[in-house]
Amino acid sequence: MMTTDKTLRERLLHAVLYEVCAMALLVPLGSWLLDAGLGHVGVLALLMSSIAMSWNMLFNALFERLERRAGWQRTPLVRSVHAIAFEGGLVFLCVPVAAWWMAISYWQAFLLDVGILLFFLPYTYVFNWCYDHARARLLARRPACGQA
Repeated sequence: MMTTDKTLRERLLHAVLYEVCAMALLVPLGSWLLDAGLGHVGVLALLMSSIAMSWNMLFNALFERLERRAGWQRTPLVRSVHAIAFEGGLVFLCVPVAAWWMAISYWQAFLLDVGILLFFLPYTYVFNWCYDHARARLLARRPACGQA
């Protein structure tokens, strides 16, 4: 499946959908696993989500540019590289925030982030696969919609 150019509006929609779905799954799970209040974990999730949304938009724009230049298709290998590189950047950006908010050491924050990474690696792969396929179906229908 080849990519096509996305508008800023679509990039925003993609990023918001990605984060809303992730938070709906991750906040209750994190609260339970960390034995921390839902609100406390929720605020951390919002902080990290804000970082992740910004990173998502920047990273995907750069990755898609690289895809076009290299002539890549969205194979399982390319999707895996995409997910690993995206999450690696988030580790670098989010560990200091988690350490500060949870009042834990950088090592503990790193371990927390590894746990989050273990959630997000398959989540990122599956979400983007579903999004790409839903987008392709919508784009395939678009010409038919204007011919009524």
